[in-house]
Amino acid sequence: MRRTPVTSTTLRSVGYNEKDKILQLEFTSGEVYEYDKVPISTYKKLMKAGSLGRFFNDEIKDIYTFCQLKRKRY
Repeated sequence: MRRTPVTSTTLRSVGYNEKDKILQLEFTSGEVYEYDKVPISTYKKLMKAGSLGRFFNDEIKDIYTFCQLKRKRY
């Protein structure tokens, strides 16, 4: 999934698959998580939020099921 770089102290990039309703978040730590069944409206609000980290904590974290993706090893 392609992710868009964002300006945030919490997130490095954000991707969204509209067909499958999967939100992919790359954190500044380098960890990548996928959140399942996220409505496109939530994705759009995240991308417009003044604070992406605050929006994540308030509207995504502990609300949607997620999994952590494995890091690529080079």
